[in-house]
Amino acid sequence: MATLQVGIGELKLHLNEYLRRVKIGDTIIITRHGKMIGQIVPINPTLEKRLKSLVDSGVAEWDGQKYQPQKSAARNRSRKQLSDLVIEDREANQPS
Repeated sequence: MATLQVGIGELKLHLNEYLRRVKIGDTIIITRHGKMIGQIVPINPTLEKRLKSLVDSGVAEWDGQKYQPQKSAARNRSRKQLSDLVIEDREANQPS
């Protein structure tokens, strides 16, 4: 997935090629006289494509494996809601 900058004339001349690039996940930034005026982005990229984009930009690391969510380690076994427990804890730990 790449980001490409292209002038309006070039875009018009090779529109099919740029739309093919968008279809595979690339983003096209449209320029006029060297200034950005718009962009063409793929619709609803898959989670895998979004993760790959984050990895490619260096923001995240991912081994390519499917994400397996884990069960929460903490459980609330009281009859109170978690928000009530947090409020009680805050009130009990306020400085005097």
